[in-house]
Amino acid sequence: MPAPTPVPWQVAALPPDAVLVGHVHDAWGVRGWVRVHGVPQGGAALAHARRWFLAPPQEGPRARVFDAFAQPVQVQVRQLRRHGEAWVARLDGVDDRTVAESLRGAQVYVARADFPPTDDPDEFYWVDLIGLQVVNRAGLALGVVRELLSTGPHAVLCLEDTTTHPARQRLIPFVSAYVDRVDLAARRITVDWQPDYDD
Repeated sequence: MPAPTPVPWQVAALPPDAVLVGHVHDAWGVRGWVRVHGVPQGGAALAHARRWFLAPPQEGPRARVFDAFAQPVQVQVRQLRRHGEAWVARLDGVDDRTVAESLRGAQVYVARADFPPTDDPDEFYWVDLIGLQVVNRAGLALGVVRELLSTGPHAVLCLEDTTTHPARQRLIPFVSAYVDRVDLAARRITVDWQPDYDD
């Protein structure tokens, strides 16, 4: 197995609050820019943070042949701009297409502390909702948020209710018609939803 290609960055462990926000799709142009595809809600963090952590891909064919680095590295973002549905970035130390191409498939992480604040107090980052307990107005526990799905017009909370056997899955639209309150400090979401709505 060939040795990893030398890179101009130091190996850096992912911070405890690291959040996956995208991946390097390919090189862009001939001067070392890379094209990055963001995950849902990843764009705000990509645009705001000037410190990214790149990690080798975890799955797929690129995971087997990736040789840019074997452990996460920290990089500084020199320039970034929107390009269609993706982003193009110039990273410190990447000055030619060959190095940029070697990053294809790398995962892009940003520390949660480097996310920009939301403009609206009723807007939340998905990562902050994962793990919250969901209860209805009567105080009945409906489950814990395991993930969110983007359906286009709005997100959907995917809950897991472990009080049943087997564990029950619930889907609740994350819209004001059903969501009364999100209390991050209490790690709880209150909703207008009955347990038999899913039957």
